Amino acid sequence: MGLRCGGSPCRPRRFPPVPTPPRSRQSPSGRPRPNARYRTKRSVERPRWGMRVATTLSVLVLGAAGIGHAVVTSVDTGIGRVDAFKDMKNRPDAGEGMNLLIVGTDGRDKITKTEKRKYRLGGAPCRCTDTIMLVHISRDRERASVVSLPRDSYTEIPEHTDKATGKRRSKHSTKLNAAYSEGGPSLTVRTVERMTKVKIDHYLEVDFTSFMKTVDALGGVEICTVRRMKDSYTGLNLAAGTHKLDGGRALQYVRSRHIDGAADLGRMQRQQRFLAALIHQATSSGALLNPAKLREVSSTMLGSVRADKGFGAEQMLALGEAMRGFTAASSEFTSVPLDGTSRSVKGIGSTVKWDVAKSKKLFQALRDDKPLAQHRTKKPKATLVDVSPRQIRVQVYNGTLADGLGREVDQALRGTGFNTTRAPLNRSGSEVRRSYVTYDPRWDRSAKSLAAALPGCELRAVKGQGRTMKVTAGTDYKGVTRVRAEEPRQGEFAAITGDEVVCP
Repeated sequence: MGLRCGGSPCRPRRFPPVPTPPRSRQSPSGRPRPNARYRTKRSVERPRWGMRVATTLSVLVLGAAGIGHAVVTSVDTGIGRVDAFKDMKNRPDAGEGMNLLIVGTDGRDKITKTEKRKYRLGGAPCRCTDTIMLVHISRDRERASVVSLPRDSYTEIPEHTDKATGKRRSKHSTKLNAAYSEGGPSLTVRTVERMTKVKIDHYLEVDFTSFMKTVDALGGVEICTVRRMKDSYTGLNLAAGTHKLDGGRALQYVRSRHIDGAADLGRMQRQQRFLAALIHQATSSGALLNPAKLREVSSTMLGSVRADKGFGAEQMLALGEAMRGFTAASSEFTSVPLDGTSRSVKGIGSTVKWDVAKSKKLFQALRDDKPLAQHRTKKPKATLVDVSPRQIRVQVYNGTLADGLGREVDQALRGTGFNTTRAPLNRSGSEVRRSYVTYDPRWDRSAKSLAAALPGCELRAVKGQGRTMKVTAGTDYKGVTRVRAEEPRQGEFAAITGDEVVCP
């Protein structure tokens, strides 16, 4: 199968290693011609099933890396085909790199009755898009930018023929996910291109029914949580700590939106953490470099994948070649900036509107092939805690006869970010064997975060103590463990890289 550029066929090439030109040459149609460096490296908000899409992209791209043509060609036969670029006119100009539109649909016909009952998957499918992601793979093969497009985004759908009634419909305002219901893949691509001004090169559509089996085929995925997560709607119930999630629990994790007040935003960020963890496992374990393993994972997952006619074995091989050095740090995640909270529109329902100025800058950065996340120096591994050490005030006491221990503990805690008094005190009385922390119960989350930095210490609640934590170092003190809170979204586009959200 030949390569395609922007939805049109063009001559296949073998991608020998040559220097990257400053910009790709344009064909008479205005679409970039394929060249050796057009191979790409690497490849969520509202989605209830967002990670099935991420899993698909990871397997298709990571799985192709270093695997023979015969294996990938056999995988290609399992992909359904759609004409996502039918009758496309007045499209945006092509930029650098490759843009994939990935959607997740609400099909569930392959989920068993037992699984539906166990993982709370009842209800009829809506035949609409739960997940819409724009994935930009940089031309220099150094970065993959994943931008989530909220399914409830308020938009105007272009004139089209309704696929259900066969009648011609004029352009009208509605939610973004209605584009698929009314006009299928082609109308979805047209709508997204109109909203973003980003030209889509390839289209991938995934049904969530194979998500659980795909995760199981990969051996499960490890995630970390700093507090208990419980959602009665999905059945999720995870204690604080590290967990290896199988397919069923992974599905609960990425679907949950009733854990805290963050609702859909929190769910989106959990989905992004899950994708980063999945990529980390796939690339660090080498599981997908094994042809037999690749075939198992791919055959499990690809039964529910549809793609445009130009995305086949050759494209998988090209993407795989580009991703040999792929890691979680190679990916970055963000969502379209929104203009305030959701609002109800008569005849449409609850919608969200994009921040016009900020979203314009975001998609311009994709067109210009620029990174979205801030560049940060690599940080040493640290235990995740619920409260940032910078927010925790600490008074240190030396509970032993060893001179200078208080000062040593104070400096060590300050070195990992705690707001210490820098004036340690000596505790009167006999030596303390076991170090302990006294705290006001009103600040129990801060106390637990501090205790994580002092392995083996005892926590003692003292009502009325106030915000300041008191650490008494005993003879068992052996040092401070580095801790950190989950990284806040920073920078102009509030993007974060995958290595910042995987387990330490």
